[in-house]
Amino acid sequence: MKKLYISLILLLISLTVNAQYGYRDSNRIGINVGVNQLSLNTNNFQTKPELGWNAGLSIRGNFYNMWDMVYGIQFSENNFSVDTKSKFLANEDVSLKLASAQISLQLSYVLIENGLSVEFGPIVQVAGKFKSAYDKENNTISGTTLIVKDIQDISKFNFYPSVGLTAGVKHFRFNISYQYGINNMLENLNTKNLGYDFKGNPAILNGNIIVYL
Repeated sequence: MKKLYISLILLLISLTVNAQYGYRDSNRIGINVGVNQLSLNTNNFQTKPELGWNAGLSIRGNFYNMWDMVYGIQFSENNFSVDTKSKFLANEDVSLKLASAQISLQLSYVLIENGLSVEFGPIVQVAGKFKSAYDKENNTISGTTLIVKDIQDISKFNFYPSVGLTAGVKHFRFNISYQYGINNMLENLNTKNLGYDFKGNPAILNGNIIVYL
């Protein structure tokens, strides 16, 4: 994941340099920070969404008439919890963390110039493994014979269609977006001979503040 992060940062630096070189009034570089909520939609075990964080960079440029193009890179920590039983057979929600990086390419229809726009487009995500507290890894997942560390090595790539809304003023805006993972995030677990047919699709709700330079 560290090598991936470095590669993505270098890619965005290259894009940023090009955007500055060809700067027009409609081209802006944005710094994004915010929160997310990950829901893992699966019938294999019970999950609950939790808050995570986002940070990244984006570039917004004029595309055609009232259309802009927005592309960017976002680094996130996504969180959710799974119902388990501890070694003392007590019910316990165990939090799982997922470090991820996303590359997005969004079409943006401008409703109000420099004030309100609607975005939609594809997002590609690369993620690590689910991480839990070390002393919770051997908790039994409720309703299964699995323990928490059995489900940590998930599939690393996912594709998300996304739709969102951006509002504010020229240099300061708020964006809210929803993305749904098409790929089965748990597919890699089906190679582990764990005795279950795993299927889970992530859905992520994002709320970001964007400061345009």
